[in-house]
Amino acid sequence: MRPPNCKVILITGASSGIGKACAELLTAEDHIVYGTSRRPSAMPTEYRMLEMDVTRDDSVQRAVERVLAESGTLDVVVNNAGYALAGSIEDTTLEEAQQQLDTNFMGTVRVCKAVLPPMRAQGSGLLINVSSLGGALGLPFQAFYSASKFALEGFTESLRQEVAPFGIQATLIQPGDVRTPITDNRLQARQSAPGSAYRACFEAALRIIEKEEQAGVAPEQVARLVLALVNHPSVAVRYTVGHFSQRASTASKPFLPSRMFEKLVMSFYGLSRRS
Repeated sequence: MRPPNCKVILITGASSGIGKACAELLTAEDHIVYGTSRRPSAMPTEYRMLEMDVTRDDSVQRAVERVLAESGTLDVVVNNAGYALAGSIEDTTLEEAQQQLDTNFMGTVRVCKAVLPPMRAQGSGLLINVSSLGGALGLPFQAFYSASKFALEGFTESLRQEVAPFGIQATLIQPGDVRTPITDNRLQARQSAPGSAYRACFEAALRIIEKEEQAGVAPEQVARLVLALVNHPSVAVRYTVGHFSQRASTASKPFLPSRMFEKLVMSFYGLSRRS
């Protein structure tokens, strides 16, 4: 029999970065943790690793059914799977944009749709969707990454209202820059090559993006927030985590004139308007 406070937790994108840190911390706190990855490593872990490709309905369903078959319940889901795509909008093909949205946004939708029926049946559940401060402001040369996170923000706000009558909660986490392999694994739009009209601006902005990521907080800081939410009886709509300067800058957006805020963002990334 499971201890009273032990919860069955599913974490997508748990092979590295934020997902791995969450899986390790929650396991250390005596929860039953299932991590997922498209290609689970054969290396042993203290938590269970399952194969899941969030862009495929059948893959998502199989993983969820495996958790339910082994544990009989599913208490918490951390939707963390995703990747970063960089490049100007003009240089990004529609196929590349669709793949970004299919993983970062529709992947979360697929997982939520798969876990909601058993959560409704048990009358409880917690969905933690990992967004980004890039879901609060549009980032230059990361338009489709920001779009995927903006979509996740609106989706989760709607989701919270729909599932509350069934005893299910949903919340958002907005990390700022975090030191994870997302920097090394970032994809660049194939047309963002030498010869692109945007190349010089893109390269300058990308250097700043990567520098900020490498100076970001450790993924364990996000994991500690996830643990706090897992243990909390009632969660708010969203939580931010990261360096204070980034959180404060994002929080100032509603209070500054829009053109002033835009100018500050452009200046930060080395961009300027043509006079």
